[in-house]
Amino acid sequence: MRRERSYLFCPGDRPERFDKALASGADRVVLDLEDAVLPDAKAAARDTLADWLARAAPGAAMVRVNAAGTPWHADDVAALAGLPGLAGLMLPKAEQPDQIRSLRAVLAPERTIVALVETVRGIAGLRALAGAEGLDRLAFGSVDFCTETGIRGQGRELDFVRGQLVLESVLAGLRAPVEGVTVAVKRDDVLAEDVARARSFGFGAKLCIHPSQVAAVNAGLSPSEDEIAWARRVVEASATGPGAIVVDGKLVDRPILLQAEAILAQMISARGA
Repeated sequence: MRRERSYLFCPGDRPERFDKALASGADRVVLDLEDAVLPDAKAAARDTLADWLARAAPGAAMVRVNAAGTPWHADDVAALAGLPGLAGLMLPKAEQPDQIRSLRAVLAPERTIVALVETVRGIAGLRALAGAEGLDRLAFGSVDFCTETGIRGQGRELDFVRGQLVLESVLAGLRAPVEGVTVAVKRDDVLAEDVARARSFGFGAKLCIHPSQVAAVNAGLSPSEDEIAWARRVVEASATGPGAIVVDGKLVDRPILLQAEAILAQMISARGA
């Protein structure tokens, strides 16, 4: 499975930016018909985007459609679902399993669905949402969540939500969830801190709002050279046969071996992305 560490948003009504976004190094470009497009411009943006996806390479980009229950959602899905350039759909304000099932019913199996969880209702029903048939991944809409709740700050203030997203993803057998955006686009130190926090919590990807964020996100969510070297030592030592195995002065048991194998699998996936 393709490893997607960085999801770069690009306004869906700015086709002149699409190719630049695709050349940014992002693992996945998300063309946005929701927050990036004003209500009066949504229909025209949808038509422009549909025309581009009809001519684009297979699976070129995802699209964030408008939320279920809005006047634009059904038309977005109907216009885009069968186009060759569509890699999948990101559903904002995701709250109910039925919303996921409705999307899966019109999408080919190879096209992914990412549920963007950004409401209190979405978090409250997270277990049912994560278990919806056809869902590939959860993502955290941290800015909208803070707006609804009045929470000030997107650091440790949201760690209780991050933990839920990771645990429910594991329980449902989903890929590791996608962390929310870093709004400070000119603060490399803030981005680095956010990426490190995301990885420490078990997130596997992060939403990006500017191409300048992509490289740091990809690097920060990939194994370091030291981690890769350690993993190789563990796997090589474990291949010598049964019995107690010690690597770098520490006992290696099966959980440690599985961690090492996962790091090497991530390395291969990241380098092949």
